Amino acid sequence: MFPSFKEKITIGSLQLNFLVDGEDTDGTLVLFEMLVPPQAKIPAPHFHVEVDETLYIMEGTLTQLYGTETLELKAGDKLFIKRGTVHGFSNPHTETARVLCALSPASIGPAYFREIADVINAGGPPDITRILAIMKHHGLEPVKNV
Repeated sequence: MFPSFKEKITIGSLQLNFLVDGEDTDGTLVLFEMLVPPQAKIPAPHFHVEVDETLYIMEGTLTQLYGTETLELKAGDKLFIKRGTVHGFSNPHTETARVLCALSPASIGPAYFREIADVINAGGPPDITRILAIMKHHGLEPVKNV
């Protein structure tokens, strides 16, 4: 585990532990640990308009949509997701996946995840219209047909 986190955000059963955000990096990088438990509800396939994402799998296995491919990423694997590339993930496996995520530049950061958490954690079915508006506001474009 990392020694300390700047902020922890829980979205449903996902846990995000932020190490650095745009305030720390002059807007260039967000870095966080993501814990994805088995059968976690996950984001819809989407792409980032202006942000690149890099994943490093520290523990477990993450099933990752990458463009038109589905990859099984295991501990020690890494994946660079260039802006504009459709992606999404799931964990249909039996153990929690622990992933180090980097987003650059830092325009998708804790504020985005806090807003999504407010909707998802409100109880009852999530307000999809509100989620889509939050995604678009932060430069994420959902993809329906993959």
